[in-house]
Amino acid sequence: MTSVQAVVVELLPHAVVKVKLANEAMVLAHAAGAAKTNFLRVRPGDRVQVELSPHDPGRGRIVRLLEKT
Repeated sequence: MTSVQAVVVELLPHAVVKVKLANEAMVLAHAAGAAKTNFLRVRPGDRVQVELSPHDPGRGRIVRLLEKT
């Protein structure tokens, strides 16, 4: 899995968020297991670390909150 930094753009239903990568690509992401158990709360504008899926580069999971706005 490729790990990249991204910015949260939009919150979607069912705990899915739309994030924007450094290369301007938009990806749908959800919280990873540890982030879910620690009640990770993200808002638009937050910087997060995302692991991209090797099978579908348009999907990923949030593994860490880097900076809150």
